[in-house]
Amino acid sequence: MKESTIDKPTVGITTYQEDASWRGWHRHASLVPTDFVAAVTAAGGVPVLLPPSGAEPEAASVMAGLDGLLLVGGADIDPARYRAEPGPWTGVLAPERDVWESALLRLALEGDRAVLGVCRGMQLMNVLYGGTLLAHLPDRVGNDDHMPSEPVFSSTRLTLRPDALPGTLLGAEYDLPCFHHQAVDTLGAGVVATGWSADGVVETLTVPDARFALGIQGHPEVGPCRPVFGAFVAAAAAHRFARDRGGVTAV
Repeated sequence: MKESTIDKPTVGITTYQEDASWRGWHRHASLVPTDFVAAVTAAGGVPVLLPPSGAEPEAASVMAGLDGLLLVGGADIDPARYRAEPGPWTGVLAPERDVWESALLRLALEGDRAVLGVCRGMQLMNVLYGGTLLAHLPDRVGNDDHMPSEPVFSSTRLTLRPDALPGTLLGAEYDLPCFHHQAVDTLGAGVVATGWSADGVVETLTVPDARFALGIQGHPEVGPCRPVFGAFVAAAAAHRFARDRGGVTAV
């Protein structure tokens, strides 16, 4: 019997807030690369785009209908959220995204939903748990290998713990596209680093007590990295199955 759309898990995908152009129009827009949408769809999920729409009450209303949350990249997180001051390398901030996505993330974790944080999304996971960020990674590692001068991805070799996500899916080593000038500094309480680049930068992290909570500093949607999205959507499907049978409480 063919699976109906209503039986598939719903995955919320956060959006960039950027000036954009299409068919002659030049407007401020909520957008997301279709790589993310295609990866979720290919893994069996139903993507739902989540532009900033308020704070805790609005996030709770939206999250009630979702089984998973995918946090995408974008603007720097406000340094005040990890007890720091803006510096010379701090980019344009998006406070409305910080408020909205922090609320979504907290509710997703409290509601036992699947969570995948990519680039900025991984950094937000660390900040939510009280961790801090490196304001400008080249100041620490001495090069621009993680973010080329042109808007193109570089390739980073990850060394992964084989007993934790995403090493259980990808093996002990994996090459992943990346583009970031910030990174995890101090880990948040309850967050575990599970992957590193050759220069010691934390490239992946997990929240072991969660159903599925994985942060990846690189970009698994470019390619895409099917094992990661497959496991993420499968965890969202497990949440939907439990919710339909009264095993979880909507938050």
